[in-house]
Amino acid sequence: MAALDALARRDHPSVELRRRLVDRGFDTEIAERVVAGLVAEKLVDDGRYVENLITYRAGRGQGPLRVRTDLRRAGVDAALVDEGIERYEGWFTALEAARRKKFGASRPQAYAERMRQARFLSYRGFTSAQIHSVLGSGVDIEDWAT
Repeated sequence: MAALDALARRDHPSVELRRRLVDRGFDTEIAERVVAGLVAEKLVDDGRYVENLITYRAGRGQGPLRVRTDLRRAGVDAALVDEGIERYEGWFTALEAARRKKFGASRPQAYAERMRQARFLSYRGFTSAQIHSVLGSGVDIEDWAT
């Protein structure tokens, strides 16, 4: 019942749901069986969770690097995360929307302004290649972006 209560509020990956049950005092073996049953019934689906979270976070202006880090930190399988990140086609749209929301529609002309926007977009989790595609090749972010 506790697992269904948690799922009624929002979607959870299987690892997080198992951890929540154990934290609430359920035996680890019982928590694993409950989560396995929910996975078998398709009430818990890590693939769906990854897809939904990527779409939600991209809509909020976050890039693939940040989303990947958050999903892996939540304990979601790395292969599933990488597949979801690669499959999502809206990264450019998310990047441009985040840039426009913060800085307006016009493209930066001065180097200092391009760098300021590049730092902001890098912090939001976009890759160097994505930032270069929007701001142009006059931005040298390899020194400080990871």
